[in-house]
Amino acid sequence: MVINLTYELSGLDETRWQALKQRKPQLTADFVYAVTTTGIYCRPGCRSRLPKRQNVRFYNRWQEAEAAGFRACKRCTPRLAQDEFPHRQALIAACETIRAADSPPRLAELAQQAGLSPYYFHRLFRQWVGVTPRQYYDQTRLERLQANLQQEESVTEAVFSSGYGSSSSFYAAAPTRLGMKPSLYRDGGRGVQIRYGLAQSSLGWVLVAATPTGICAIDLGDAPDKLQAQLRQRFPSAELIAGDPDFGSLVRQVVEYIEAPQLPLSLPLDIQGTAFQRRVWAALREIPFGERVSYGDLAKRIQQPGAARAVAQACGDNRLAVVVPCHRVVRKDGGLGGYRWGLERKRRLLERESSPQETASPSPA
Repeated sequence: MVINLTYELSGLDETRWQALKQRKPQLTADFVYAVTTTGIYCRPGCRSRLPKRQNVRFYNRWQEAEAAGFRACKRCTPRLAQDEFPHRQALIAACETIRAADSPPRLAELAQQAGLSPYYFHRLFRQWVGVTPRQYYDQTRLERLQANLQQEESVTEAVFSSGYGSSSSFYAAAPTRLGMKPSLYRDGGRGVQIRYGLAQSSLGWVLVAATPTGICAIDLGDAPDKLQAQLRQRFPSAELIAGDPDFGSLVRQVVEYIEAPQLPLSLPLDIQGTAFQRRVWAALREIPFGERVSYGDLAKRIQQPGAARAVAQACGDNRLAVVVPCHRVVRKDGGLGGYRWGLERKRRLLERESSPQETASPSPA
Protein backbone atom coordinates (compact mmCIF):
# COMPACT_ATOMS: atom_id res chain seq x y z
CA MET A 1 0.00 0.00 0.00
CA VAL A 2 2.78 2.42 0.84
CA ILE A 3 4.48 1.83 -2.50
CA ASN A 4 1.26 2.45 -4.43
CA LEU A 5 0.48 5.60 -2.43
CA THR A 6 3.97 6.96 -3.06
CA TYR A 7 3.54 6.33 -6.76
CA GLU A 8 0.18 8.06 -6.86
CA LEU A 9 1.48 11.10 -4.99
CA SER A 10 4.48 11.29 -7.30
CA GLY A 11 2.17 11.25 -10.31
CA LEU A 12 -0.03 13.92 -8.74
CA ASP A 13 3.00 16.12 -8.12
CA GLU A 14 4.01 15.79 -11.76
CA THR A 15 0.51 16.79 -12.85
CA ARG A 16 0.67 19.79 -10.55
CA TRP A 17 4.09 20.75 -11.91
CA GLN A 18 2.70 20.76 -15.44
CA ALA A 19 -0.24 22.90 -14.28
CA LEU A 20 2.20 25.27 -12.59
CA LYS A 21 4.33 25.62 -15.73
CA GLN A 22 1.26 26.32 -17.84
CA ARG A 23 -0.24 28.71 -15.25
CA LYS A 24 -3.67 27.07 -15.58
CA PRO A 25 -6.10 29.40 -13.79
CA GLN A 26 -8.72 26.70 -13.23
CA LEU A 27 -6.32 24.87 -10.90
CA THR A 28 -5.18 27.80 -8.77
CA ALA A 29 -7.32 26.78 -5.79
CA ASP A 30 -6.46 23.07 -5.91
CA PHE A 31 -3.02 23.28 -4.29
CA VAL A 32 -0.17 25.57 -3.31
CA TYR A 33 3.50 25.20 -4.11
CA ALA A 34 6.48 26.11 -1.95
CA VAL A 35 10.02 27.00 -3.02
CA THR A 36 12.76 25.68 -0.74
CA THR A 37 15.31 28.30 -1.79
CA THR A 38 13.09 31.22 -0.80
CA GLY A 39 10.97 29.72 1.97
CA ILE A 40 7.81 31.12 0.30
CA TYR A 41 4.66 29.35 -0.88
CA CYS A 42 2.38 30.56 -3.70
CA ARG A 43 -0.69 29.58 -5.65
CA PRO A 44 -0.06 28.27 -9.20
CA GLY A 45 -1.30 31.46 -10.83
CA CYS A 46 1.36 33.62 -9.14
CA ARG A 47 3.21 35.93 -11.52
CA SER A 48 6.55 35.29 -9.85
CA ARG A 49 9.36 33.65 -11.82
CA LEU A 50 8.97 29.91 -12.37
CA PRO A 51 11.27 28.10 -9.90
CA LYS A 52 13.37 25.06 -10.69
CA ARG A 53 11.55 21.75 -10.31
CA GLN A 54 13.96 20.38 -7.71
CA ASN A 55 13.22 23.35 -5.43
CA VAL A 56 9.42 22.93 -5.49
CA ARG A 57 7.24 21.19 -2.92
CA PHE A 58 3.45 20.77 -3.35
CA TYR A 59 0.81 20.95 -0.63
CA ASN A 60 -2.95 20.49 -0.70
CA ARG A 61 -3.63 23.48 1.56
CA TRP A 62 -1.79 26.60 2.65
CA GLN A 63 -1.98 25.40 6.27
CA GLU A 64 0.22 22.41 5.33
CA ALA A 65 2.79 24.70 3.70
CA GLU A 66 2.96 26.94 6.77
CA ALA A 67 3.22 23.91 9.05
CA ALA A 68 6.26 22.89 6.99
CA GLY A 69 7.87 26.26 7.71
CA PHE A 70 7.03 28.26 4.57
CA ARG A 71 5.49 31.74 4.57
CA ALA A 72 2.81 33.14 2.27
CA CYS A 73 3.64 35.09 -0.89
CA LYS A 74 2.60 38.73 -0.61
CA ARG A 75 1.98 39.00 -4.36
CA CYS A 76 -0.54 36.20 -4.97
CA THR A 77 -2.03 35.96 -1.42
CA PRO A 78 -2.51 32.16 -1.49
CA ARG A 79 -4.59 32.21 1.68
CA LEU A 80 -7.24 34.29 -0.05
CA ALA A 81 -7.10 32.07 -3.12
CA GLN A 82 -7.90 28.89 -1.19
CA ASP A 83 -9.97 29.75 1.86
CA GLU A 84 -13.69 30.30 1.79
CA PHE A 85 -14.61 32.80 4.49
CA PRO A 86 -16.88 35.82 4.81
CA HIS A 87 -15.63 38.80 2.79
CA ARG A 88 -13.07 36.76 0.82
CA GLN A 89 -14.24 38.12 -2.52
CA ALA A 90 -14.34 41.63 -1.08
CA LEU A 91 -10.68 41.40 -0.09
CA ILE A 92 -9.69 40.01 -3.48
CA ALA A 93 -11.53 42.90 -5.15
CA ALA A 94 -9.77 45.37 -2.84
CA CYS A 95 -6.37 43.95 -3.84
CA GLU A 96 -7.28 44.34 -7.52
CA THR A 97 -8.44 47.92 -6.91
CA ILE A 98 -5.21 48.79 -5.14
CA ARG A 99 -3.03 47.23 -7.83
CA ALA A 100 -4.85 49.19 -10.57
CA ALA A 101 -4.78 52.52 -8.72
CA ASP A 102 -2.51 55.39 -9.79
CA SER A 103 -2.62 56.84 -6.27
CA PRO A 104 -3.26 55.18 -2.90
CA PRO A 105 -7.01 54.57 -2.52
CA ARG A 106 -8.53 55.99 0.65
CA LEU A 107 -9.24 53.46 3.37
CA ALA A 108 -12.83 54.69 3.64
CA GLU A 109 -13.40 54.09 -0.07
CA LEU A 110 -11.96 50.57 0.04
CA ALA A 111 -14.04 49.76 3.11
CA GLN A 112 -17.21 51.12 1.49
CA GLN A 113 -16.54 49.03 -1.61
CA ALA A 114 -16.21 45.96 0.64
CA GLY A 115 -19.31 46.85 2.63
CA LEU A 116 -17.38 46.99 5.90
CA SER A 117 -16.40 49.60 8.44
CA PRO A 118 -12.92 51.11 7.87
CA TYR A 119 -11.63 49.67 11.15
CA TYR A 120 -12.86 46.13 10.47
CA PHE A 121 -11.76 46.23 6.82
CA HIS A 122 -8.26 47.36 7.81
CA ARG A 123 -7.95 44.62 10.43
CA LEU A 124 -9.29 41.92 8.08
CA PHE A 125 -7.05 43.04 5.21
CA ARG A 126 -3.94 42.94 7.38
CA GLN A 127 -4.91 39.57 8.84
CA TRP A 128 -5.37 37.81 5.50
CA VAL A 129 -3.07 39.70 3.13
CA GLY A 130 -0.26 40.15 5.66
CA VAL A 131 0.25 43.90 5.21
CA THR A 132 -1.90 47.01 5.49
CA PRO A 133 -3.69 48.39 2.39
CA ARG A 134 -1.16 51.25 2.20
CA GLN A 135 1.79 48.84 2.47
CA TYR A 136 0.22 46.71 -0.25
CA TYR A 137 -0.08 49.77 -2.49
CA ASP A 138 3.55 50.77 -1.83
CA GLN A 139 4.67 47.25 -2.66
CA THR A 140 2.77 47.11 -5.96
CA ARG A 141 3.95 50.61 -6.89
CA LEU A 142 7.57 49.59 -6.33
CA GLU A 143 7.01 46.51 -8.50
CA ARG A 144 5.70 48.77 -11.28
CA LEU A 145 8.68 51.06 -10.90
CA GLN A 146 11.16 48.20 -11.16
CA ALA A 147 9.49 47.09 -14.40
CA ASN A 148 9.17 50.64 -15.78
CA LEU A 149 12.81 51.46 -15.12
CA GLN A 150 13.68 48.79 -17.65
CA GLN A 151 11.28 50.22 -20.27
CA GLU A 152 10.98 54.00 -19.99
CA GLU A 153 13.47 56.30 -21.68
CA SER A 154 14.05 58.39 -18.55
CA VAL A 155 14.00 57.73 -14.83
CA THR A 156 11.58 60.65 -14.33
CA GLU A 157 9.06 59.10 -16.72
CA ALA A 158 9.37 55.75 -14.93
CA VAL A 159 8.85 57.38 -11.53
CA PHE A 160 5.69 59.25 -12.53
CA SER A 161 4.21 56.43 -14.65
CA SER A 162 4.59 54.11 -11.64
CA GLY A 163 2.32 56.27 -9.50
CA TYR A 164 4.82 58.46 -7.65
CA GLY A 165 3.37 61.96 -7.50
CA SER A 166 6.68 63.60 -6.61
CA SER A 167 10.15 62.67 -7.76
CA SER A 168 11.94 64.50 -4.94
CA SER A 169 10.61 62.31 -2.14
CA PHE A 170 11.26 59.17 -4.14
CA TYR A 171 14.84 60.13 -5.02
CA ALA A 172 15.61 60.77 -1.36
CA ALA A 173 14.64 57.22 -0.42
CA ALA A 174 15.62 55.45 -3.66
CA PRO A 175 18.96 54.00 -2.51
CA THR A 176 17.27 52.14 0.36
CA ARG A 177 14.32 51.02 -1.78
CA LEU A 178 16.28 49.86 -4.82
CA GLY A 179 19.74 49.33 -3.31
CA MET A 180 21.20 52.07 -5.55
CA LYS A 181 20.24 55.22 -7.43
CA PRO A 182 17.33 54.74 -9.88
CA SER A 183 19.50 55.45 -12.91
CA LEU A 184 21.94 52.76 -11.83
CA TYR A 185 19.12 50.31 -11.13
CA ARG A 186 17.66 50.97 -14.58
CA ASP A 187 21.05 50.29 -16.13
CA GLY A 188 21.54 47.12 -14.11
CA GLY A 189 24.20 48.68 -11.89
CA ARG A 190 26.10 50.34 -14.72
CA GLY A 191 29.17 52.11 -13.39
CA VAL A 192 29.10 50.24 -10.08
CA GLN A 193 32.23 48.24 -9.36
CA ILE A 194 31.57 45.05 -7.43
CA ARG A 195 34.35 42.73 -6.39
CA TYR A 196 33.50 39.16 -5.54
CA GLY A 197 35.10 35.89 -4.54
CA LEU A 198 34.09 32.27 -4.00
CA ALA A 199 35.12 29.66 -1.48
CA GLN A 200 33.87 26.35 -0.15
CA SER A 201 32.48 25.81 3.31
CA SER A 202 30.69 23.12 5.26
CA LEU A 203 27.44 24.70 4.02
CA GLY A 204 28.43 24.51 0.37
CA TRP A 205 29.84 27.26 -1.81
CA VAL A 206 29.99 30.82 -0.49
CA LEU A 207 29.97 33.93 -2.67
CA VAL A 208 31.04 37.20 -1.10
CA ALA A 209 30.52 40.45 -3.03
CA ALA A 210 31.38 44.00 -2.05
CA THR A 211 30.94 47.54 -3.32
CA PRO A 212 33.49 50.21 -2.36
CA THR A 213 31.30 50.83 0.71
CA GLY A 214 31.39 47.28 2.06
CA ILE A 215 30.05 43.74 1.70
CA CYS A 216 26.72 43.79 -0.18
CA ALA A 217 26.09 40.05 -0.57
CA ILE A 218 26.96 36.78 1.14
CA ASP A 219 25.23 33.95 -0.70
CA LEU A 220 25.25 30.21 -0.10
CA GLY A 221 24.69 27.62 -2.80
CA ASP A 222 25.55 24.25 -4.26
CA ALA A 223 27.37 25.42 -7.40
CA PRO A 224 29.71 28.41 -7.93
CA ASP A 225 28.45 29.10 -11.45
CA LYS A 226 24.88 29.44 -10.17
CA LEU A 227 25.96 31.91 -7.48
CA GLN A 228 27.83 33.97 -10.06
CA ALA A 229 24.81 33.90 -12.37
CA GLN A 230 22.59 35.20 -9.56
CA LEU A 231 25.01 38.06 -8.93
CA ARG A 232 25.05 38.95 -12.64
CA GLN A 233 21.27 38.80 -12.76
CA ARG A 234 21.01 41.21 -9.87
CA PHE A 235 23.57 43.61 -11.38
CA PRO A 236 23.66 42.79 -15.13
CA SER A 237 25.54 45.95 -16.12
CA ALA A 238 27.81 46.36 -13.10
CA GLU A 239 31.54 45.84 -13.42
CA LEU A 240 32.00 42.50 -11.67
CA ILE A 241 35.58 41.85 -10.70
CA ALA A 242 36.77 38.43 -9.54
CA GLY A 243 38.51 38.97 -6.23
CA ASP A 244 42.17 39.83 -6.13
CA PRO A 245 44.43 38.44 -3.35
CA ASP A 246 43.41 41.22 -0.97
CA PHE A 247 39.74 40.43 -1.52
CA GLY A 248 40.49 36.75 -1.07
CA SER A 249 41.54 37.58 2.47
CA LEU A 250 38.13 39.13 3.12
CA VAL A 251 36.39 36.06 1.69
CA ARG A 252 38.40 33.83 4.03
CA GLN A 253 37.32 35.94 7.00
CA VAL A 254 33.68 35.51 6.02
CA VAL A 255 34.05 31.74 5.60
CA GLU A 256 35.83 31.46 8.94
CA TYR A 257 32.93 33.31 10.55
CA ILE A 258 30.40 31.03 8.86
CA GLU A 259 32.21 28.05 10.36
CA ALA A 260 32.54 29.64 13.80
CA PRO A 261 29.93 32.43 14.21
CA GLN A 262 30.61 32.67 17.93
CA LEU A 263 33.83 34.52 17.08
CA PRO A 264 33.88 38.31 16.67
CA LEU A 265 33.68 39.77 13.17
CA SER A 266 34.49 43.31 12.16
CA LEU A 267 33.98 43.92 8.46
CA PRO A 268 32.47 46.89 6.57
CA LEU A 269 28.93 46.15 5.38
CA ASP A 270 26.90 47.80 2.62
CA ILE A 271 23.40 46.95 3.84
CA GLN A 272 20.74 48.37 1.53
CA GLY A 273 17.06 48.18 2.41
CA THR A 274 14.04 50.09 3.61
CA ALA A 275 14.07 51.75 7.01
CA PHE A 276 11.96 48.90 8.40
CA GLN A 277 14.25 46.24 6.94
CA ARG A 278 17.33 47.92 8.38
CA ARG A 279 15.71 47.97 11.83
CA VAL A 280 14.97 44.26 11.57
CA TRP A 281 18.48 43.44 10.34
CA ALA A 282 20.04 45.50 13.10
CA ALA A 283 17.94 43.60 15.65
CA LEU A 284 19.04 40.31 14.08
CA ARG A 285 22.68 41.19 14.64
CA GLU A 286 21.92 41.68 18.33
CA ILE A 287 20.65 38.11 18.81
CA PRO A 288 23.37 36.31 20.83
CA PHE A 289 25.11 33.25 19.46
CA GLY A 290 23.18 30.09 20.34
CA GLU A 291 19.91 31.92 21.03
CA ARG A 292 16.70 31.52 19.06
CA VAL A 293 13.80 33.96 18.93
CA SER A 294 10.42 33.85 17.22
CA TYR A 295 9.27 36.28 14.54
CA GLY A 296 6.87 37.72 17.10
CA ASP A 297 9.69 38.18 19.62
CA LEU A 298 11.77 40.01 17.03
CA ALA A 299 8.81 42.26 16.19
CA LYS A 300 8.57 43.19 19.87
CA ARG A 301 12.30 43.98 19.97
CA ILE A 302 11.82 46.64 17.29
CA GLN A 303 8.78 48.03 19.13
CA GLN A 304 6.28 46.75 16.55
CA PRO A 305 4.60 43.76 18.23
CA GLY A 306 1.96 43.39 15.52
CA ALA A 307 4.42 43.16 12.64
CA ALA A 308 5.52 39.51 12.90
CA ARG A 309 4.73 38.80 9.25
CA ALA A 310 6.53 41.90 8.03
CA VAL A 311 9.51 40.88 10.17
CA ALA A 312 9.47 37.43 8.54
CA GLN A 313 9.48 39.09 5.11
CA ALA A 314 12.44 41.28 6.09
CA CYS A 315 14.30 38.18 7.27
CA GLY A 316 13.62 36.60 3.88
CA ASP A 317 14.99 39.69 2.12
CA ASN A 318 18.31 39.53 3.99
CA ARG A 319 21.22 39.07 1.56
CA LEU A 320 24.04 38.61 4.08
CA ALA A 321 23.95 34.98 5.16
CA VAL A 322 25.04 34.22 8.75
CA VAL A 323 26.60 37.67 9.24
CA VAL A 324 23.05 38.99 9.58
CA PRO A 325 21.81 35.89 11.43
CA CYS A 326 18.23 35.51 10.24
CA HIS A 327 18.68 31.75 10.77
CA ARG A 328 18.25 32.38 14.52
CA VAL A 329 14.60 33.36 14.01
CA VAL A 330 12.10 30.48 14.12
CA ARG A 331 8.36 30.04 14.29
CA LYS A 332 6.52 30.47 17.57
CA ASP A 333 5.82 26.72 17.69
CA GLY A 334 9.52 25.93 17.29
CA GLY A 335 9.34 25.16 13.56
CA LEU A 336 12.20 26.40 11.41
CA GLY A 337 10.21 28.92 9.38
CA GLY A 338 11.70 29.98 6.05
CA TYR A 339 15.30 30.52 5.00
CA ARG A 340 16.58 32.12 1.83
CA TRP A 341 19.39 29.61 1.46
CA GLY A 342 17.39 26.45 2.19
CA LEU A 343 15.89 24.97 5.32
CA GLU A 344 18.56 22.26 5.55
CA ARG A 345 21.28 24.89 5.90
CA LYS A 346 19.24 26.66 8.55
CA ARG A 347 18.84 23.41 10.46
CA ARG A 348 22.59 22.73 10.31
CA LEU A 349 23.44 26.24 11.47
CA LEU A 350 21.13 25.97 14.46
CA GLU A 351 22.43 22.50 15.35
CA ARG A 352 26.00 23.80 15.16
CA GLU A 353 25.22 26.74 17.41
CA SER A 354 23.67 24.34 19.91
CA SER A 355 27.03 22.51 19.97
CA PRO A 356 29.59 25.28 19.36
CA GLN A 357 32.54 23.01 20.03
CA GLU A 358 31.73 21.12 16.83
CA THR A 359 32.78 23.79 14.34
CA ALA A 360 34.08 22.79 10.95
CA SER A 361 37.16 23.96 9.14
CA PRO A 362 36.69 25.90 5.91
CA SER A 363 37.81 24.30 2.69
CA PRO A 364 40.09 26.24 0.36
CA ALA A 365 38.59 27.47 -2.90
